[in-house]
Amino acid sequence: MKSSGSYTVFAVPGLGSTLAEALLALCSVPVRIEDVTGFDQSGAARERLLRINPLGQVPTLLLPDGTVMTESAAIALLLSERHPDSGLAPAPGTDARAAFLRRLVWFAANIYPTFTYGDYPDRWVRADPASLQDTTDRYRERLWKQFESELPKGGWVLGTQFSALDIYVAVMTHWRPRRAWFAAHCPRLHAIASRTDEHPFLKAVLQRNFPPTA
Repeated sequence: MKSSGSYTVFAVPGLGSTLAEALLALCSVPVRIEDVTGFDQSGAARERLLRINPLGQVPTLLLPDGTVMTESAAIALLLSERHPDSGLAPAPGTDARAAFLRRLVWFAANIYPTFTYGDYPDRWVRADPASLQDTTDRYRERLWKQFESELPKGGWVLGTQFSALDIYVAVMTHWRPRRAWFAAHCPRLHAIASRTDEHPFLKAVLQRNFPPTA
């Protein structure tokens, strides 16, 4: 499939594709949104997505040359290389680079799988699927508390340097257990998310995906 010269994000409002949209917004590049709401059920949206990504997952990103990119961490790394002035990642060789890489993969390896299994428990267990969702939700809360306890001083995940990691926090704290829980149990992560919400390049993207409640 050819691209139109812009980046194309196969997206569903409020899901993992929000990460790709926000990362691209920080890069200040042309973006086209292909809404695939309903991708997790049989139908036209799923068929469109499967033609690009056989796993049928979002985010799926089509690069300007038609190359398909999947996996949010890979997308973040690619965009940080293509757009080094975006501030998505510390430069290779800097002291903060190792911490950035560790945390980026931590999101993908630890937080994301809890949703893979917890959002669709009936896919994985035949008896008492609600128990699997509850177990993964409680485990996710423990992970976030650990993450909070290891945050350095400075106001961002890496301390004084803003990065793609703060976008992950802003987006993921909208998911279970949601912002009110973070305010009560992980106030530093909540503060990072709130500051990221107001970033001038990101505010519109985040509000479109997570409309403010009245």
